[in-house]
Amino acid sequence: MSKEYYFDNSATSSPKPNIVIEKVTNTLINLNGNPGRSAYNKAIEVNREIFSVREKIAKFFNIENPLQIAFTKNASESLNMAIKGYPFKHCHIITSVFEHNSVLRPLHFLEEERNVELSFITPQLSDEELEKAIVNKIKKDTKAIIINHISNVTGNIINIDLIGNICKKYNLLFILDASQSAGFLDIDVIKSNIDILCFTGHKSLFGIQGIGGIYVKENISLSPLLEGGTGSFSKLKRQPLTMPEALECGTLNTPGIVSLGAGIDYINSIGLKNIQNHEIKLTSLFIENLKNVKNLIIYGDLNKTRGPVVSLNIKNVSSSEFSSLLSENFNICTRSGFHCAPLAHKFLNTYEKGTVRFSFGYKNTEEEIIFAINKIKNIANFFNERS
Repeated sequence: MSKEYYFDNSATSSPKPNIVIEKVTNTLINLNGNPGRSAYNKAIEVNREIFSVREKIAKFFNIENPLQIAFTKNASESLNMAIKGYPFKHCHIITSVFEHNSVLRPLHFLEEERNVELSFITPQLSDEELEKAIVNKIKKDTKAIIINHISNVTGNIINIDLIGNICKKYNLLFILDASQSAGFLDIDVIKSNIDILCFTGHKSLFGIQGIGGIYVKENISLSPLLEGGTGSFSKLKRQPLTMPEALECGTLNTPGIVSLGAGIDYINSIGLKNIQNHEIKLTSLFIENLKNVKNLIIYGDLNKTRGPVVSLNIKNVSSSEFSSLLSENFNICTRSGFHCAPLAHKFLNTYEKGTVRFSFGYKNTEEEIIFAINKIKNIANFFNERS
């Protein structure tokens, strides 16, 4: 079987580290009990393991109280809990054109169901321009800024310290979508004044699919979207409002939670900065060797540090055809289309055909990047000769 060149880490990181696979396997074999529901030894041990992961997450994001972290299926569920669970009504919210549908669709729900007005900024600005753009959109009834840390289409990184300071100054709620940044950039909820942090476990945090989380600052209360068993407060008629039970309904995904903890252990063993430097190096190598290829379009600011995400097109070639040629001929795995971010593609003028996205991870090598560069050049030259 020919080697697979996997460049779809923005969708899910692959391959998973051995420590993650081993911890999940051990959990399925030896810790297959129901956490928080029983008093036998295995159930207690599982409960302790889950709390230890809360503590690891808290330390990783500088969260003071681990119990303010609730486990979810993914970042989409976390963002729905944050956006729909907060009492937004008859107010104004600022967001960006680079948002994923996991932010946009809940916001459009608020727009249609709760009379919430939305304003959109363009994050591809200097910090000074960004601050001015945000401040100019703040109104008397503005309640929050909800934004992603890194675009899943262009890799654009937004200055969350700047946004956190604006939110603090104007008494706005700051909800951060860290789907693409958690495990790549350092995130400190206190330093950046983040009120609600939403993240997934299966991307740069190296966990398995089906696990995510949400941090909610202690003075903020979210209405539960789901109600059911919690293993505690069982005599209450409604879902308890204390964290984390308020947002954790039913049996937790123990293997997923353990995988997330193991992923954080893996990151800490390497060093977050080392991971970041490696992925930035690969991204820069990729862009530098392709930016002058005839009729090849690279989206985003080519001179600005970005997350390990690059979207491409070949002029007059559909993104689906380009991606299929990469896969069928060279076993190169990419993501074509619209990446669940329609406004980003409108902004980039790719709304009709989408883009081909390359997203790099720590397991990728320079040799793999060079292989992909050469094959992209081959495909671009083929179409250039035909035109």
